[in-house]
Amino acid sequence: MRILVVEDDRKVATFIQRGLEEEGYAVDVLHDGAAAADQAHCVDYDAAVLDLMLPGRSGFQVLRDIRAEKAELPVLILTAKSSLEERVTGLDSGADDYMVKPFALAELSARLRALLRRGKPRETRLNVSDLQMDVVRRTVTRGGRRIDLRPKEYALLEFLMRNSDRPVTRSLIIEHVWDIHFDSISNVVEVHINALRHKIDREFSPPLIHTVRGVGYMLTDTPP
Repeated sequence: MRILVVEDDRKVATFIQRGLEEEGYAVDVLHDGAAAADQAHCVDYDAAVLDLMLPGRSGFQVLRDIRAEKAELPVLILTAKSSLEERVTGLDSGADDYMVKPFALAELSARLRALLRRGKPRETRLNVSDLQMDVVRRTVTRGGRRIDLRPKEYALLEFLMRNSDRPVTRSLIIEHVWDIHFDSISNVVEVHINALRHKIDREFSPPLIHTVRGVGYMLTDTPP
C-alpha cells in the first residue's frame, strides 16, 4: 500500500516515513502544500497523512482539493493544533481522523490501518493454494510452515496475492510497493521476486510465482 505524507517538519516527516516503511508501506513525502494536491490527484494513494500548517498552501486547502478529486481517499490530519474547535473544523472539512502532536508512531500506524479497513473493505486473510497470509497479524505460512519475510517482501507478496490469477506489470508493482524516489532502471523488483521465489516456492509444490513473458508476474497455482 502507498501512503502520502505531507509534513513541513523534515525530522517528523522522516520519522513517519521510516516507521511506515518498516511496516511495508510505500511512502511518498512532500514538505509543502502547493504540490500536495497535485500529487494526490496524479497518484493512486491508499491513504494520506496531512499536516495543517504548511508553506505554500494550508492543510485545509489541500484537504478541500483532495476531496474535490478523490472523495474516498482516507485522510488523517496530524497537527499541533489541539483545540476542540480546530479538531471539529478539521473533521468537518473532510478529514477521516485527527491526531495531535506529539504522537506515538504505533498509534498513528494503528489509526491508518483502521482507516484503510474502513475506506476500502479488504480481506484480512489471503489464500492461494496452501499459501496463507494473515494481514492483521502480518504472518505468512505455506503448508502450515511459517515464512519470515522482510517488509518489502511482505508488501510485494500481499500485492501479488490481492491480484492473484492475473498478471501485474513491473510498473504497477513499482507504483504500489515502492515510492516516487524509486529508480526505474534498478533491478530491485526482480531481486525481490527472486527472494520470494526462494522462500515460498523452493521447498514447496506447485510453484506459485510465474513470469508472464512481455507482461510481468503472476501469483497463481494454475500457471499461464
